[in-house]
Amino acid sequence: MELRHYWRIVYRRLWVVVLLVAVGIGASWAIREPSRPIYQASMRFILGIAPEARGGHYYYTYDHYYAWLSSEYLVDDFAEIVRSGAFAEDVSARLAGRDILVPAGAIQGSAFTKKQHRILTLSITWPDPLQAREIGQAAAATLREESGKYFAQLGSEGAEVHLIDEPQVIQAQPSLREKLDLPLRGVLALVTGLGLAFLWDYLDDTVRSAQEVESLGLRVLGEIPGEGIWRRRFMPWKGT
Repeated sequence: MELRHYWRIVYRRLWVVVLLVAVGIGASWAIREPSRPIYQASMRFILGIAPEARGGHYYYTYDHYYAWLSSEYLVDDFAEIVRSGAFAEDVSARLAGRDILVPAGAIQGSAFTKKQHRILTLSITWPDPLQAREIGQAAAATLREESGKYFAQLGSEGAEVHLIDEPQVIQAQPSLREKLDLPLRGVLALVTGLGLAFLWDYLDDTVRSAQEVESLGLRVLGEIPGEGIWRRRFMPWKGT
C-alpha cells in the first residue's frame, strides 16, 4: 500500500517532475561551453643501471638481478623528477631557444607519467597539436641530453635512459566528468522534482480518496469515481 500511495503522489504531480527535468537538461545544454579538443603527446623511455663490475664468482650470479631491481626503484624516483618544476624549466628554456614561449608552470601542470617496471611513459596534454609535438620533442631531447644531471640528484651512478617511442600526438578522449555532466544534471533535476512533488502533496490539505477520509475518523458511505487528472487537464472537452 505504501508504494501505491507514493506512486499516486508522483502521478498526481508528474507534470512538475517532467517540467523540472526538461528545464534542467535544456538549460544545462544551452549554457554549457562547447568542449575543445585536447591533444596528448606521449613518449616512452626505458631506464636502467649497468651491472657493477664483477667482484667474484659468487656475486656474478646476482649482479644482473640487483641491476634490474635497482632500475625499477630508479623509475619510481625518476618519475617524480620528470614531474618537477626543474625539469619543466629545462624544457621551457629549450623551447625558448627555438622561439617557442611556453611557461614552465604550464608544462609542469600538463605533464603526467605512467610506470611499468623499467619503462616510463611521459604524456603532455595540450590544446594545440603542433605545440604538443614541440613540447614532447623538447622533453625527449632534455631527457636524452641532460639525464646525467637528474641522475646525479638521485645519487645513481651508471644509470642510462633510452627513448623507445618518439612523441606521438593523438586527440584525447573527453574526460569522464564531461561525459557524465549532462546525465548527472538530469538526475539532480529528477530528484528535485520528486522532492517538490512530495512537499506539495504534504502541504496540500485536499481530500482525494476514501482512505484519506477514513484516516480522519469519518465513515465513507459511497464513492463516485472521477476522471483521471491528466484527462481533466489536457482533454477538458471530454467532460462536457
